[in-house]
Amino acid sequence: MTKRDLIDEIVRMYPSYSGRDAEVIVNAVFEAMTEALTAGERIEIRGFGSFVVKQRRAREGRNPKTGEIVAVAAKRVPFFKVGKELKLRVDKDEEVAVEAASSKAPLPSSTPPVPTSASTGSRSV
Repeated sequence: MTKRDLIDEIVRMYPSYSGRDAEVIVNAVFEAMTEALTAGERIEIRGFGSFVVKQRRAREGRNPKTGEIVAVAAKRVPFFKVGKELKLRVDKDEEVAVEAASSKAPLPSSTPPVPTSASTGSRSV
């Protein structure tokens, strides 16, 4: 799912929002999340998962073309840890998909699709 797909899904689910309204909302959410992670904050979305920034230490790497050893600087990287509810739901839906594929039966439409996007503070939704 792309950002555009997410915007289109919001418009489909909430027809009172225009495409531009949905785009502004999605951009605002992503910007708020980016700012929180940049500040080193943890973002927790219950039932979905959490985003944290992890510190990677400096290390020696190897250039795959030349085999030369190169220094890789320390850096901060965003990390997503999937929540238990999402993990269980994806696993359950996978079992349903495998059963449907083996029996060639259509997937049940009762379950909507799941979208496919630690420091000083924490934000929770």
